[in-house]
Amino acid sequence: MKFKPIKAKKISNLIADQIRGAILAGDFAPGDKLPPERELAQMFGVSRPSVREALNLLASIGLVMSYQGGGTVVQSLVDTASETPLGELISQQQERVLEVIEVRKGMESWTAFYAAQRALPEDLRRMDEIIAAMRKNTEASVPSEDLDANLHLVIARATHNIVWLHLMQSLFDAMKEFQRSVWRAVYLTREDFDLLLNHHIDIVEAIRRRDPESARAIMMQHLDFAERRSVAYVARTSN
Repeated sequence: MKFKPIKAKKISNLIADQIRGAILAGDFAPGDKLPPERELAQMFGVSRPSVREALNLLASIGLVMSYQGGGTVVQSLVDTASETPLGELISQQQERVLEVIEVRKGMESWTAFYAAQRALPEDLRRMDEIIAAMRKNTEASVPSEDLDANLHLVIARATHNIVWLHLMQSLFDAMKEFQRSVWRAVYLTREDFDLLLNHHIDIVEAIRRRDPESARAIMMQHLDFAERRSVAYVARTSN
């Protein structure tokens, strides 16, 4: 019998494997920053050049991107390369966002469904923290558009399906400016804020109860409502 020699794996490859595993497990979402090089070196007990080489390996396969003075950011697994990126298309043709909302309704009703089956205690804790912050804003009549988006992404993360999370993040990135415009234009009263808060509380409670069908139905009702408001906004601003 002829054995093949065992090759020792470079430290940088081992570091890259662990970071890649954390990204693919959903520990880091698209747009999240990785810890700084110095901190990663301390965590792994290695030199900074080894960490830098590992990050370069991950950048070469498109998992992360390093910015001068801006750290290393996790990239979406969804290929967004295009002559006309979705975000630019939406900014130029606002009615296209209604098509994105239609896609969101299909995706998010199912992320709520799977989150109700798979959410871990830490997922529910994140949801509760966001709900608490939304409640505080509502009591002060302060908009919660960023918290709203974060909650939907946390629900996607709670599916523990990395594809759901990255697809959702890509859509939310494309719709970010439009969503903020809608929030500021059509959700103006304390009644509006109360209504949105109660929608999100009901979704989270269905997930907590491990009731996938209710979570899916309540999410769909919420997005139907958001769609109606968005349609009204587009109609008003297009005239």
